[in-house]
This record gives sequence, structure tokens and C-alpha cells, in this order.
Amino acid sequence: MNRLSVDRIAELLDKAKDVRVLVVGDLMLDRYISGSVGRVSPEAPVPVVRVDEDSSAVGGAANVAANVVAFGAGCSLVGCVGEDEAGRELKGALAGLGVDLDGLVTTPDRPTTVKTRVMARHQQIVRVDREFASDVGPATAGHVKEAVAATFEACSAFALEDYNKGVLVPSVTRSVLKASADAKVPSIVDPKRQRFFEYEGVTVFKPNAKELEDALGEPLRPEDAVWMEAVRDRLGCEHLLLTLGEQGMALHSAGAETVLLPTTARAVYDVSGAGDTVTAMLSVSLAAGATVVEAAVLANHAAALEVAKAGVATVTPAEILAHAEDLLRG
Repeated sequence: MNRLSVDRIAELLDKAKDVRVLVVGDLMLDRYISGSVGRVSPEAPVPVVRVDEDSSAVGGAANVAANVVAFGAGCSLVGCVGEDEAGRELKGALAGLGVDLDGLVTTPDRPTTVKTRVMARHQQIVRVDREFASDVGPATAGHVKEAVAATFEACSAFALEDYNKGVLVPSVTRSVLKASADAKVPSIVDPKRQRFFEYEGVTVFKPNAKELEDALGEPLRPEDAVWMEAVRDRLGCEHLLLTLGEQGMALHSAGAETVLLPTTARAVYDVSGAGDTVTAMLSVSLAAGATVVEAAVLANHAAALEVAKAGVATVTPAEILAHAEDLLRG
């Protein structure tokens, strides 16, 4: 099954209004400096960008949270922000979206992660990162675990968003997965290379093709159910959802055949943030009672809409319904 009826999609999206998702991970602020290029600098062989606009958006785990609330669900967010202007801006943006920020931990010794992209006519010229990506210390990890413990009981799904910025240290990851297991609610991990094999027991493990290929050190065989089962077993997850870019997704569950989901994207403008959108939709759908196949189908719809937008963007239930209707008519 790689399609859902519009009625079933509408039902699941309506149920999303009554669920809450806990998002834990690395928070970022994405800044954009946009303009035009008319000449090359006399100081060095680089373009001179005449700035027309400055803007910012939430990124990383904060973007997962933004997508969760855009889908109509409630969201509690746990992560770290610096005691700085970027941290205040990030919190203000999230509060404006309606995200519960009681689980944010302020770290005076670590700045808020900021990615600044310089754009000229929608083309990225350079990206400048301000960050402290080493692991948080035991005291900060303890505060993060306390925030999880104080928040998780009201949540129907847990999403762990790892950008290798130091929040999801092993003790934090174990505490989140244990809370998920104790509460009998699904957990979803969007991994990065550094701790790829440290999420044993997670419900859905969602790498992209490059991440999985780099971690395994071998070519991918998503159409091979035996190979997918061996990888799922090695990762220790219940379901392996491999995102394949323009080729769609491959879902493999314990004791089941691999489900291949071709992309439903009509156009690809910008893939930034697509993984965050998929993680958010998986979390919201599973919290709303979807099967894992249904959740993957909905995530596939959401990703197709997100990549058609410029920059890091969110998707609405109305857009998902319209997209599904268009596909069924086509």
C-alpha cells in the first residue's frame, strides 16, 4: 500500500489536533542574507553581494517542532540554547508558533548554534556556522534528562533529532528511549553519523541514503528485503525508513516485506529541511494512530510539498489533502 484515501488522510490529520509530540535534539537558528551580485570584489576573486533582505528561521530540532505544530499537533521541545541574542530570537520564534518551551535548557557556556547562509538570486554563495558542537557535559545532560522526565507523560510520540551538535549524548538518548518504552509510545530517530548505532530499541529509525551508506560502508540495496532486514536487525530498530531523495522512500519492518514509496514530488526547488518535515509527520501520524506504513505515506506527501518550497519551510494539513487529491485524480 503506497497510497491512502483522502478520507483516511483527513481522519489522521484531524486526530493530530488531539496529540502532543515530544521533540528532543539539537536546536539551531537559520539566518539568511539575500541579495544580488553585480561585480567581483577587487580584494579577492569572490562575488560582492548587495544585501536586499535579512531573515531568520528555526532550524534543526526546532524545525521539527515547527512542522509538528504546523500539522496541527501540540509540541513540547527539549534542547539547549545559549544565553545570547540568537537564543532569545529562537525562543521568541518558537513561542510565537505555540511550541511548549518549558523543556529548554539555557547554557551560558555554549552559544546557540547559528547557520548563516549568504544567498544571491536563490543561489547559496557561502554558509557561516557559529557553534560549539562538542558533547554537553554531565551537568547539562542531567538538566536535559530532567526536562524530558518532566514533559514526556503528556506526549504520544517522541522524536529525537540529532545534528551532531552535542545534545543527544548516550545518557540522554537512553533516557528518552526508556521513557518511550515505559510509556508505550512510538519513538522516531533522525540520526547523524557520529552515533549511528546507538539507538537500539527505537520504533522508527530514519536515515537518508548517504547517512546509511556512509555508516555501513557498502552500497545500498533498498529493494532487497533480505538486506534491509539485516540492516534493520543490526540497527536494533522496529522499523527502518530509508529516505532516498528523488527515488522516494523504502520502509522495512520486522517480519514484513519492504514497502517502496516512489516520490510524489512534482518539482524540487530546495531540499533544505525535508528530513525535519518527514520526522515531524512520522511522529504526528503515529501519535494519531496511523500504522507505520500510513505514517510513511503521509511523510512522503509532506516531503514532496516541502521540497517544492524555498528554504526551510513547513507544510499544512490543507496542502497535504490537496496534494493527495491531485495525485488520486492524476
